[in-house]
Amino acid sequence: MSAGPGLEFESDIADLENRIALLERETDRSGDIENEIRTLRLELVKQLRETYSSLDAWQTVQVARHKNRPYTRDYLNLAFDDFVELHGDKHFGDDRAMLAGFAKLDRFKVLVLGHQKGRTYKERAACHFGCAHPEGYRKAMSKMRLAEKYQLPLICFIDTPGAYPGIGAEERGQAQVIAESMFKMSRLKTPVICIVIGEGGSGGALGIGVGDRVAVLQHAYYSVISPEGCAGILWKSHEHAPKAAAALRFTSDDLSRLGVVDDVLQEPLGGAHRDHHQMASRLKSYLSRTLGELETKSADELVDERYEKFRRIGVFLEETQAGA
Repeated sequence: MSAGPGLEFESDIADLENRIALLERETDRSGDIENEIRTLRLELVKQLRETYSSLDAWQTVQVARHKNRPYTRDYLNLAFDDFVELHGDKHFGDDRAMLAGFAKLDRFKVLVLGHQKGRTYKERAACHFGCAHPEGYRKAMSKMRLAEKYQLPLICFIDTPGAYPGIGAEERGQAQVIAESMFKMSRLKTPVICIVIGEGGSGGALGIGVGDRVAVLQHAYYSVISPEGCAGILWKSHEHAPKAAAALRFTSDDLSRLGVVDDVLQEPLGGAHRDHHQMASRLKSYLSRTLGELETKSADELVDERYEKFRRIGVFLEETQAGA
């Protein structure tokens, strides 16, 4: 599919794509034109491979936020069958930033949770741009209990810049409900798989991020804070977001090296926004394989191993002071 609007570091790629598009619109293509199209396509593949094999942290953020990147609902349409959406938290309302429902994945019946951002501005506003309110996490916990009750594996898609930071959300217990959700996930007696498909920002991501397997897409990021938020705190200006991104060590390579994630899912050449179907196929294969591995474990084994997994997470160094 079309990549849509180009990113700032993709100017050469955009030029090649435009030249190919112009030639393909020719109604009477000669042999020379066909040869030029083939040459340009080879050059495009080469350029994409070189560019996307060496993205820096800030460029990774830009890819993770691409407006055409597949969201939770896209994966539900492409990789799952018979999705039945569930609404409401039984306390306040239904948060459209948090999707929940039953679905089928090959031979597995599952329950899916995931952040949803929306495509159009109207959809994005209704979904709070992917920033869930407390009622979103209460809805998530309610559906987690259903998954546990009916012994359904839980699959969580993480894609949020963070939980909604407004006064109303704080008044309704935003921090408390995220903590409760994390605790609930840590004790769930059913398999849990979490995948960061785009942005994985702060507590909003952690609220549905405690799983037996935690994976991240190649060009997604998973961080304690957004680059802009970090830059605002440390340098008092969002202009330093690229510097903050590099310091946060949140790319898939960093996360894998530091032991924060279990697996990295390779994206199609040029990013998931260029080929939704191929990315959905890869994600489906990963989920099917991982569910097959986890279904052999007992409920107690899952909980015990999940606890130990998060106890061991991260890499750090210790030094003793001289003369101590």
